[in-house]
Amino acid sequence: QLQLVESGGGLVQAGGSLTLSCAASGLRVDVVTLAWFRQAPGKEREGVASISTAGGIIYYADSVKGRFNISRDNSKKRTFLQMNSLKPEDTARYYCAADLGDYGQALVAAKYHFWGQGTQVTVSS
Repeated sequence: QLQLVESGGGLVQAGGSLTLSCAASGLRVDVVTLAWFRQAPGKEREGVASISTAGGIIYYADSVKGRFNISRDNSKKRTFLQMNSLKPEDTARYYCAADLGDYGQALVAAKYHFWGQGTQVTVSS
């Protein structure tokens, strides 16, 4: 079983930056694809970014391309989401997700079997 714990959320003004971190434990993290999703009140869960086991394949949602950057440090069993130029519409609860192997999970939530509890990001205008 893989456990995921997110941190780094908070309140930030529009145009500001935040970096989210997700710590993984319970399984070798170098064999899992990692991803970030978000969900705002009243909206469906949305894929934000994903990164393959070795970091060579990365996907971003169109809404965050050029502003967000996903990375991973397998030695520290962590993935990071650096968020720049934040907008009020980025306000949501952000979830870390993982799944074994690389098979094109991309930003499809149904393909991820392990989830964290989420961390809240609020961007004020």
